[in-house]
Amino acid sequence: MLQLQTIRENKESIIVALKKRNMDAESILSAILDLDEKRRSIQTELDGTLAESNKLSKEIGMLFKSGKAQEANALKEQTTNLKEASKKLGEDLNATAEALQEQLYQVPNIPHESVPAGNTDEDNEEIFREGDIPSLSEGALPHWELAKKYNIIDFELGVKITGAGFPVYKGKGARLQRALISYFLDKNTEAGYTEVQPPLMVNEASGYGTGQLPDKEGQMYHVQADDLYLIPTAEVPITNLHRGDIVSSEDFPIKYTGYTPCFRREAGSYGAHVRGLNRLHQFDKVEVVRIEHPNNSYQALDEMVEHVKTILKELKLPYRILRLCGGDLGFTSALTYDFEVFSTAQDRWLEISSVSNFETFQANRLKLRFKDQNGKSQLAHTLNGSALALPRVLAGILENYQTPDGIKIPEVLVPYCGFDIIK
Repeated sequence: MLQLQTIRENKESIIVALKKRNMDAESILSAILDLDEKRRSIQTELDGTLAESNKLSKEIGMLFKSGKAQEANALKEQTTNLKEASKKLGEDLNATAEALQEQLYQVPNIPHESVPAGNTDEDNEEIFREGDIPSLSEGALPHWELAKKYNIIDFELGVKITGAGFPVYKGKGARLQRALISYFLDKNTEAGYTEVQPPLMVNEASGYGTGQLPDKEGQMYHVQADDLYLIPTAEVPITNLHRGDIVSSEDFPIKYTGYTPCFRREAGSYGAHVRGLNRLHQFDKVEVVRIEHPNNSYQALDEMVEHVKTILKELKLPYRILRLCGGDLGFTSALTYDFEVFSTAQDRWLEISSVSNFETFQANRLKLRFKDQNGKSQLAHTLNGSALALPRVLAGILENYQTPDGIKIPEVLVPYCGFDIIK
């Protein structure tokens, strides 16, 4: 959520910046400033009314003490009117503040100056590519056929138990999945991230804190009886660990990693691009989250990008990095880099990680602050990234490592798996 003071002082530049998102923000920012002016005007009137009421109450007390009961009772009628007026002003103030908050929730983050203009993912900017695309033997299969051939993932059984998008991992498929989780967590903790195991459900305040609500409400599974949401990513509970906190600047950088299943009610569609592991309603992911001093957050973002690169190098998967354009940028992000692994059997790139800097956008909702050198409270910067999302990494391994003799296991994963090939 953008800060009101930022909007007051930079309305025109924000309008220009949000055009990168293909958004005309003129009307909503004007509405926000009008509501803010109305709120402040009501607050001033309310403060004056309460001050006058307090003043009269003191006078009444003095008059009673002086034996001037008749004069005191005459003033009591004025205080009654003032109390009624202050009650009405308080109600108006709350209604205006609520309307203002709802408008603020509708404004996305300001894109970083390096974000390219563009409308869709086709306009994203490729900034890095590494790894050789393997030449597969004739008859190479996509991962959903490999999963069936080697009996390691059962999509039909998942449909029987739950529905589409809920696969069952079996045998060496389950062990490979577990191996990836352990490997990712080990790499992250070696890089200084503290491992946490957060809840898989969050309350509404947590959803608003990181910006999934109200923007992505339709994509989240909602347990209505308890008003809780199944998490779409570990970013939500982990970042909310510090909701409402004033952290010490000496604690920076604050770094967490966590493994969780993730749940998303994405709209169903058909075709090869959503088959198998390409798009799921339940999937595993290992997340990294950082809370940083504003002066260091972009250096931290670069470090996170390099960290994910290291993991993909060790897995020996061909990948590329994209800088997302304004039209493809997430609602809460100021700058996002997407990692994509090349799926040789599908002949297409699959997104496996997004690494983002939210600057103060989430921290403003979370009220996540720190004391600067002058003792003044400032908003921290929050960042997060997938390190990594498992389904498409697994798809990339199955397809790129397939041979006529079976599916080889990346060397770095063999100690975790206990086997080096799936036959």
